[in-house]
Amino acid sequence: MGSVLQQLCRGKALLVIITLGFGGTFHLGYHMTALSSPSPFIQSFINSSWFDRYGEAPPPQTVTMIWSLIVSMFAVGGLFGAGSVKIVSGRLGRKKAMMLSCCVSLVAMVIMLSSKKAKSYEMVIVARILYGWSTGVGNSIHVIYLSEISPRKIRGIVTLTSATFASLGKLSGQFLGLSEILGRKELWNVLLAVPGVFAAVALITLPLLPEAPRYLLIEKRDDETCKKALQSLWGKGVYKEEMDDMLAEQAVIEAAPPKTPLQLLRDRMVRWQLVTMVLIYGCNQLSGMSVISTFAFDIFLQVGIQEGQIRYITLGLGIVEILTSIASGLLLIEQLGRRPLIWGGYVIMSSCWVLVTITLNLQNQSEWIPYVTASLIVLFIIVFSGGPVGAIAALNSELFIQTDRVAALVVIGVQRWLTFATVGLVFPFILTSLGSYSFLVFAVMSLVGCLYTFFFLPETKGKTILEISEQFRAITICGKSLAEKKDIETKL
Repeated sequence: MGSVLQQLCRGKALLVIITLGFGGTFHLGYHMTALSSPSPFIQSFINSSWFDRYGEAPPPQTVTMIWSLIVSMFAVGGLFGAGSVKIVSGRLGRKKAMMLSCCVSLVAMVIMLSSKKAKSYEMVIVARILYGWSTGVGNSIHVIYLSEISPRKIRGIVTLTSATFASLGKLSGQFLGLSEILGRKELWNVLLAVPGVFAAVALITLPLLPEAPRYLLIEKRDDETCKKALQSLWGKGVYKEEMDDMLAEQAVIEAAPPKTPLQLLRDRMVRWQLVTMVLIYGCNQLSGMSVISTFAFDIFLQVGIQEGQIRYITLGLGIVEILTSIASGLLLIEQLGRRPLIWGGYVIMSSCWVLVTITLNLQNQSEWIPYVTASLIVLFIIVFSGGPVGAIAALNSELFIQTDRVAALVVIGVQRWLTFATVGLVFPFILTSLGSYSFLVFAVMSLVGCLYTFFFLPETKGKTILEISEQFRAITICGKSLAEKKDIETKL
């Protein structure tokens, strides 16, 4: 741990990681949890705004639909943001793309702060869309930027910081959402505008930081600026190993120009990588964590926790999540590797949801059973934060070469935000209709993630991106691999 911290502090690497964190995945985490605490106040605001306009109270289903739109439009904005990452990052570079994301977040902050005085829930929806676009771009750029500054030996630790900042964002949303701070009827719009402050800090700091070295060398073909960026990030040195890795990757890339997302989907040689990331991300989102973050208030009411205790329980969940994420980054990911953290985590997560379903059906049997349910949810969060989420953050930067990476993140981002939008729109109705049995969906998806990872995902720890690509090509189904198919095509 000491040697890693010393390495990070030799240059501006640690400052880059912190700045990217507050401009990137922090926003995703914050927006996922900040809606939970003020949800009764926002629904009351919808009621009052509707009454002021039309002179009558809205039907309950209308309030539920508008509330679902406020939740899900963030993901719709994120979908468009993720879809525009390739264009934005290609034209502006990684650093300027992140600065653009921060500017849009500032605009969303102004709209959100004005919505309450204007008595317009439509403005809340617009602000959520803009926040979503900013987060969709910033989240992907954050991951790309980290992957392009990371030395191979500490790649897992550096890239895992994206998950740590997402957890920090969740914790901040839960903490500021306490009724003693901003989680009050008169301040809910201020609570939802807070991410703009962090975007402003990142916007001020980013011009002082270097561009991503891999982007400079491989895409801009500027080796001198790349060397200066490496020295600015990691201190004075030659960095021959890092430069050699980039040059080897560049040699492969010269034979194939950068792909569009559609071209990547048609490329059979990276199909296993795409299937892996899409499936694991899908299992992550449908494992229940995004639902816990967004609908924690409703879920804990459902399990029988008293309303006054829920905000403090969710704050405790945020603290547990960030501590587990940090511990996983420092102690586990480079020792155990990626595969065991993912499949082992999914096994425990699936078991937790099965037990939650059982305890929910027994909650009237004893007054202590709701607390058993809450404990199982805490265990789920510990395993999720220390296992799949941290390991997947590392996989983001390890499965695709430079020319494929941005297009892959666009594909994965679109899939992720579509799933997030669907869950945000549909889950309130599922919870109302199915009650406790709705959590069995999460158990099944966690089990699917476990089985796929165990049987198909190769270990990526300590390997170059080219070596990882070869491992995926060697995966066999019914005795055939993609590498063999390629050989057959070449002979023909």
